[in-house]
Amino acid sequence: MNDSSNNSNEIKKISKNQKIVGIGLFLVFAAFFIVLSLRLFYIAVGKNVNHNNLVSKTQQLYTQTQTLKARRGSIYDSDGQPIAEDTSTYSMYAILDKGQAQVGSNNHPLYVTNKTQVAKVLSKYLPISEKKAYQYLNPNGHPFQVQFGSASQNISLMTKKSIDNQHLNGIHFIQQQARLYPNGVFSSNLIGLASPKKNSDGGTNLVGQIGIEQAFNKYLSGTDGFKAAEYDVRGYLLPGRKQEEKPVKNGDDVYTTLDSRLQILLESEMDSVVSQVHPKSMNAILMDAKTGKIVAASQRPTFNAQTLSGISNAWTNNLVQGAYEPGSTMKVFTLASAIDSGNFDGQQTYLSGRYSVDGKIVPDWDTAGWGYITYDKGFALSSNVAMAHLEQKMGPKTWKKYLHRFDFLKSTNSGLVGEQTGKMQFQYPIEQADTAFGQGIEVTPMQMMQGLTAISNNGKMMKPYFLSKIVSPNGKIVKKYGPTQIGQPIKASTAQAVRQHMQDVVYKSYGIGQDYKISGYRVAAKTGTAQVSNGQGSYASGDDSYLYSVAGMVPANNPRYVMFITMGQPTLTGLKTPTQLLAEIFKPVMVRALQNTGTTSAKVKVTVPSVAFNTLDEAKTTLSQKGLNVVTVGNGSSVIKQIAAAGSKAYEGSRVFILTNGNWYMPKIIGWSKADVTNLCKLTGMKLEATGSGFADSQSIAYNQHISGNMVLKANFE
Repeated sequence: MNDSSNNSNEIKKISKNQKIVGIGLFLVFAAFFIVLSLRLFYIAVGKNVNHNNLVSKTQQLYTQTQTLKARRGSIYDSDGQPIAEDTSTYSMYAILDKGQAQVGSNNHPLYVTNKTQVAKVLSKYLPISEKKAYQYLNPNGHPFQVQFGSASQNISLMTKKSIDNQHLNGIHFIQQQARLYPNGVFSSNLIGLASPKKNSDGGTNLVGQIGIEQAFNKYLSGTDGFKAAEYDVRGYLLPGRKQEEKPVKNGDDVYTTLDSRLQILLESEMDSVVSQVHPKSMNAILMDAKTGKIVAASQRPTFNAQTLSGISNAWTNNLVQGAYEPGSTMKVFTLASAIDSGNFDGQQTYLSGRYSVDGKIVPDWDTAGWGYITYDKGFALSSNVAMAHLEQKMGPKTWKKYLHRFDFLKSTNSGLVGEQTGKMQFQYPIEQADTAFGQGIEVTPMQMMQGLTAISNNGKMMKPYFLSKIVSPNGKIVKKYGPTQIGQPIKASTAQAVRQHMQDVVYKSYGIGQDYKISGYRVAAKTGTAQVSNGQGSYASGDDSYLYSVAGMVPANNPRYVMFITMGQPTLTGLKTPTQLLAEIFKPVMVRALQNTGTTSAKVKVTVPSVAFNTLDEAKTTLSQKGLNVVTVGNGSSVIKQIAAAGSKAYEGSRVFILTNGNWYMPKIIGWSKADVTNLCKLTGMKLEATGSGFADSQSIAYNQHISGNMVLKANFE
């Protein structure tokens, strides 16, 4: 009985415990359900989880924002042809991982399936060998994707399309904004360079680094836009949803004053001189004499803006950043100041050679001098002593006043970054005298061009400019540039007198600028030779330690163009003088510019003397004294034949060809008339195959190549 009673009590106790557990579990689940319901209600009403807004997160999940890239403005030449413009390049990569990669919409694998085929195709279209490409496709480890070094960067659209046409699995491209410079080396330091730079949102934009690209970046760059919209999980645009959009603002276009035909010719002629004597630096600028408009400008060293070849040595824009001591071309301004201030008597004489200023010696380039000569002759001979005398006649106060009138030691406000103002040593009498012949004073090529306009433009000094206008994407002119007179440092009569003295440099028998004569045009010029600093407070020594220059105006009586060229520290070979080398740039570029504008000048005819069987030196002297341009063919010491014929009439500055008894070498005929090239062929016996008319722009026989009478010369004229 007791056992039965105990069992019953035990069963009741278990049942009670089960009931309590059941009630407890029910209460726990009920509480959990209530809490969960409250949480869901809170989320449903408040739409917030852990301080994250669910609506915002959902929108972000299904919202795609697309950046709309602004087009960088183009830079054009004077005819509206592009010098710099936007383009696209591509970088390439290959996916190798089969496990994570997806299959594309065309059911083709997105990973490389045939490495041998890929390597073979890439070696055909990219600068990479098949072996090297295959190595990239078989790296150590198991990377998801690989690139192919520099070969997979900056790929053109045409190359991308060629690779796409091979239908390679696993090869992918990323589009990148890039800058196209179709002319390569083309006033590169003035035009400048724009390259990609990361911005705050991780993307890239093209930013100007030097030149016009940098100085006018705010106009060229534009502003990116964006477009945001909501899509479903399958990528379809959700109807009725608001789209947000900020329109893109493309950059403005910049139009320069550069004439492409003249610029390309200038680059070619500079390259020719560089190849002969390898100067450490060169500058050349051609400018409209009346307006200050720069139509061609270049420098060496320079760079190819498309390939970036040479960029590491050419970051400086010498036009405004390259301050230097000008040497004897400064004498143009010394003479102008002396004449204008009433301190010049050209017929008065002085003792040349050496002159003591405050116990210090001013030497002429020929320290023996030429005895007592007139100041007129002293200028044509580029006498330092003559200029020192003129500075002392004016007095330092007057001379300094004219330096400021010509705006030396002051920015030209070109708008280009880093423009230098120059500097001058002017405390002691010897320093004051030195500045009169271009030592102890530093100027920029832009300042020289500006000052020269006062000489070429009858006293009116014009601001040099290289832009004509800035135009918005909708065609509205944002900014316009044109002729600006900034002063009149000298009288018109003074400018005319200075140009006459500059003609003496070219046409007097003792003038040292005879190499600058141009057939049919009267030239006013001044040459210069300046010592170059050794960087230690004194001047470098040696024959190759000079900066040579020329400032020229044509036609002399009423200049249409002004040209200024410098050549620093060339390695002279003895075959040509510095003036002959600079003339190889000056004359063809100046002639082409004059011909393009139909500029005419009074022509003077002379009788051609006979020089056959003379020594080469005698022949050159005789012909040069007549104002003729001598072209020598051959390295012999005596003349065996000449064209034009002795006794014939020729215009002053015309080419006369003389053939020597040595080996013959091909001259550079670029820029020559068809008549001159024909005379060359008659002289040597070569056969001419000509196309076109006008002036030579090509030659089939390379410059300085050995020639003989049985050769055929092909040339195009335009």
